[in-house]
Amino acid sequence: MLDALVIARLQFASTTIFHYFFVPISIGLALLIAIMQTIYYFKGEDVYKRMAKFWGVLFLINFAVGVVTGILQEFQFGMNWSTYSRFVGDVFGPSLAIEALAAFFLESTFLGIWVFGWDRLSKRVHLISIWLVSFGTVLSAFWILSANSFMQNPVGFEQVDGRAQMTSISEILLNPHLWSQFPHVLLTSIATGAFLVAGISAYKMVKKENLDMFVRSFKISITLGAVVVFLTLFTGHLQAQYIVEAQPMKLAAAEAQWDTSGDPAPFTLVANIDTDKKENTLSLELPYLLSFFAYDEFSGSLEGLNQIQERYEKEYGPGNYIPPVKTLFWSFRAMVGSGSVMILLGLYGIYALRKDKILEKTLYLKVMIVAIALPFIANSTGWIMTEMGRQPFVVFGLMKTEDAISPSVTAGEMLFSLIAFNLMYAVLAAVSIYLYVRHIKKTDFDELPTPEDSKDPFDQKEAKGGANIGS
Repeated sequence: MLDALVIARLQFASTTIFHYFFVPISIGLALLIAIMQTIYYFKGEDVYKRMAKFWGVLFLINFAVGVVTGILQEFQFGMNWSTYSRFVGDVFGPSLAIEALAAFFLESTFLGIWVFGWDRLSKRVHLISIWLVSFGTVLSAFWILSANSFMQNPVGFEQVDGRAQMTSISEILLNPHLWSQFPHVLLTSIATGAFLVAGISAYKMVKKENLDMFVRSFKISITLGAVVVFLTLFTGHLQAQYIVEAQPMKLAAAEAQWDTSGDPAPFTLVANIDTDKKENTLSLELPYLLSFFAYDEFSGSLEGLNQIQERYEKEYGPGNYIPPVKTLFWSFRAMVGSGSVMILLGLYGIYALRKDKILEKTLYLKVMIVAIALPFIANSTGWIMTEMGRQPFVVFGLMKTEDAISPSVTAGEMLFSLIAFNLMYAVLAAVSIYLYVRHIKKTDFDELPTPEDSKDPFDQKEAKGGANIGS
């Protein structure tokens, strides 16, 4: 028999994960393009203009597909999660409205100005436009995360007639979960864009195509990528310390720690987890390390899953409050492992560049092509841990996931929309990959369009020798 809750959760997972492939690319690529164009503005070297244009095409492809996936994602809230939507609508409304009006419109408006403003606007105005696009992507992420943080740590509301109503926008925006999450998401997004650019540049360097352009792209992206991935160690550390206090069940599940640890608590590298017996039959541990992650000192114990379960039953009533332990345990290690490899690759890339031997490191460059996948693995597994770690709640402490689905939508209808959405996503994925590959394989970047090539043929003032706008 079909389970409506399982299908609804599968659809939410598939649409969210697919949509989030594009979000960090937008944030990271926009920043890198803005950096490249800034260098062009100050140095005046045409190679940086070609770089900004080349990566700008990939940004446009990503932006277009990301918008479509975001729209499809919104449909499921009304279809599959109407009870949840009614409960949180008054709280989420301002955040989502501001995200659309102040962030997305800012991003899309100035993206249009940037695309059509080459050689029509002054260099300064045109540069400002891409920086505003970059700012818009970050602002958009902030407002979406303000809504997500309410699900993790509800603040600034009161319940009226079974619905959450906002009482303080300042509490929503000062939510401690938001400020532990936002810096981490921002840095991982920049790392995603950086490793995408570095990987594609590595491919062109292996092919010996347009080396002047792609060596510079690689240098900028791998340097930025190495720095931000290193910084994510600190933001991730701060986020873990917040989770210890706010959602101890999530961290205990990520460690597969069934009972309260000793003092100091060890960090488990790998474990054979038996969820039926609620024990680990085999584990490899690093002593002291979990205590340091949690408390910044090599002492202190952490509460176990069984003890937190007992406490939650007293606080929230009978039920199973232990999330999927195996999923969280391995997701956390996949996230940390991917980030660790990215740091090593970034540092080695900087070393090879400083030694002026990057073109000789063919094996490393080939590895960097494959390493494009690493930030996507880290992002996806990180979000799996974040979202599944608060189960069985959809809004922590207030609404369980099983109570949030639409009561009038059947499992068959949900299955139909799940299949339809995934088919649409498969088509979008195929189209975006095709457009990416076709653009990446281009080799004619040496010919820059002249200002005359980009003029409007119907602009009679220009034809008669009038000045460009902003010049």
